[in-house]
Amino acid sequence: MRTVDLILRKRAGEELSVEEIQYLVNGYTTGEIPDYQMSAYLMATYFNGMTDRELSSFTDVMVRSGETLDLSDIEGVKVDKHSTGGVGDKTSLICAPIAAAAGVVVPMISGRALGHTGGTLDKLEAIPGFNTNLTLDQFRAQLKEHGLAFIGQTEEIAPADKRLYALRDVTGTVESIPLIASSIMSKKLAEGMDALVLDVKVGHGAFMKKQVDARRLAQAIVGIGRRLDKKVQALITDMSQPLGYAVGNALEVMEVSQTLQKAGPADLTRLSLELAARMIFLAKKAGSLDEARQIAETKLMDGSAYKKFKAVVAAQGGNPQALDRFELLPNATGMREIVTTRGGYVSAIMAEDIGRASTMMGAGRGTKEDAIDPAVGVIIEVKVGEKVDAGSVLCRLYYTGEENLDEAADLVEDAFRISSSKPDERELILEVVS
Repeated sequence: MRTVDLILRKRAGEELSVEEIQYLVNGYTTGEIPDYQMSAYLMATYFNGMTDRELSSFTDVMVRSGETLDLSDIEGVKVDKHSTGGVGDKTSLICAPIAAAAGVVVPMISGRALGHTGGTLDKLEAIPGFNTNLTLDQFRAQLKEHGLAFIGQTEEIAPADKRLYALRDVTGTVESIPLIASSIMSKKLAEGMDALVLDVKVGHGAFMKKQVDARRLAQAIVGIGRRLDKKVQALITDMSQPLGYAVGNALEVMEVSQTLQKAGPADLTRLSLELAARMIFLAKKAGSLDEARQIAETKLMDGSAYKKFKAVVAAQGGNPQALDRFELLPNATGMREIVTTRGGYVSAIMAEDIGRASTMMGAGRGTKEDAIDPAVGVIIEVKVGEKVDAGSVLCRLYYTGEENLDEAADLVEDAFRISSSKPDERELILEVVS
């Protein structure tokens, strides 16, 4: 079996067998197949997709490329949450503590910055001392004690996906429905979850630009879950503008802290509560979704979710005081304001451009070897639909070095669209797939 022959067949749109998929995935995991050949296969898959049989096989092979975590000795339904990635999307750091405070066991295996979107692990590591590299035994022990733990992919869990995840980021193959679906589900199945709440982003700042594509992705993941007897609910949510106001790792941690203390942005709070409610419902901690929503709101309002998050931060070596004293977080050394030259209504904020600008300043990665600067990012000062006057501040750029700053500032300035009429309001939660 030759790798180049499989690439050519996939390029021609043919279906690969289970054995051929095993050969590709296992060969790349062990290093026998080089990056350049796997990149070619990923690009062929990007253009030609996968059949249902290929998708199930590809996911299964990635799960079996490492260990699967057995959490059966931990009482309760294990429910994870996953987002397909957006700009300013820090809901995992809010909904997970809310659900855990309600008694849900939440094993969170999270990812890093991918393309123009941020990564949960990068945000958490902006908290001084926070350790995302727990061993599987430490992960299991923390779940037993706190009901919530955040880790990245270990060498043991779905190592094939870990390698492919980084390669997709730098080869223009992120926005592939089968590759996204198999990546998400391989991690979730390997971690021992029983149920999953999925947030599929759609819009300018999402990998899925059209709602029909977001629906296809949601259906693909729900389908994988159904075939493997796992409960999956998917929300399709708007990402035409950044979620909340903060974009950038330490800046987003600050906004998470504010939200868990009942002072966060309305859109971020609403979506986090809905995601948490569905986690609570799937965990059978409520008899109905409406009851689960009431529980989620109570856990936010009474401070128990914030207390849970601080306990988890401390348990993973982080400094929980940084959630109250933001000067303990990484802070930028410079700030530049972006102002509007004309008055009117904010008709659009092109979220992907905000994410790209933040990445340019160091909040994301251009290559898989790049280091993250946790201090930098963008704070949005207005939302779509708000009225502004000429000279009003649209956003602020926070930076630690001036390389790429002018280019980032130009990109951000162009991301804001001002019109004479107020735009129609867009729903935040567009659809549910289950």
